[in-house]
Amino acid sequence: MSQLYMVYLIIVYSTDMKKSEKIKGKEAVAARKKKQVMYGILAAAGILFIAIIGFALFNPVVAKTGDTVEVYYTGALDNGTIFDTNENAAPLIFTLGKGMVIPGFEEAVAGMSANESKTVKIPFEKAYGSYNNSLIHVMNRSAFPSNVTPVTGQYYSIKRITDGTISYVKIINVTPSTITLDENNELAGQNLTFSIRLAGINQK
Repeated sequence: MSQLYMVYLIIVYSTDMKKSEKIKGKEAVAARKKKQVMYGILAAAGILFIAIIGFALFNPVVAKTGDTVEVYYTGALDNGTIFDTNENAAPLIFTLGKGMVIPGFEEAVAGMSANESKTVKIPFEKAYGSYNNSLIHVMNRSAFPSNVTPVTGQYYSIKRITDGTISYVKIINVTPSTITLDENNELAGQNLTFSIRLAGINQK
């Protein structure tokens, strides 16, 4: 009877050991999976951190619509003649998207980063437009201010009676009775080249 009891105990104990080993095995597998998940999360976090740092280093802040920028520039005609520059002077300050400068110039500055320089060619369509003959006007000499002596080739500012706006005109011909005015911008019809340096970006 005692031998049978011992055999029974051995069988029961052996069965319990197998069950215990199975449980331990499952727990070990679960623990490994948990560690793998944790390592995966840590690895993903590390990759994300590196990506953010890399983006910040290799993708600096760039000028975009709504930002106010400070720009130094030199503008030249197709023949190389420099018509305007603000180097060694105050920067040109304007807000992108407000139409404060010619379209081609604004497009060139958009996407630039601080202290970046570039040279761009701007066609007349994106500069001051084509030359418009309808903007040439002949007026009576008597309509010109009596205290101003008109000189051919000179530019004058004239206040419109209709809306009070100021326009800049060039006198292209003077006779005893008439004065011919040209309201076209002096750079109308010209392709322009600008050397641009973005000095600063004030984000909106």
